Amino acid sequence: MEIEMPPINRVDDIRDRLVGLQGERLKVRANLGRSRIVERQGTLVQAHPALFVVEVDERRGRKARQSYQYVDVLTGQVELFDGETGELLFDFGTQAPDEEDE
Repeated sequence: MEIEMPPINRVDDIRDRLVGLQGERLKVRANLGRSRIVERQGTLVQAHPALFVVEVDERRGRKARQSYQYVDVLTGQVELFDGETGELLFDFGTQAPDEEDE
């Protein structure tokens, strides 16, 4: 029986991919707790070692900057979608182990 090991540094993988997406439009869905979920559209403007910054569109043409941690993407607290296609960029959902060996 062979066990597939998950990648050790998924946070680094997330950061590396987001560095390549700087300047691109994204849709962000953030779970703020207590059943509060915020969805916003914006542009990825910076990717730092521990967090990334999205400039989101506000009312009346204003812009605001929101920062999120890579670990929040890994745990599912923050979901990122392609701004044009709406496709989920990272999917780290819990997967049930293969039950073929029963």
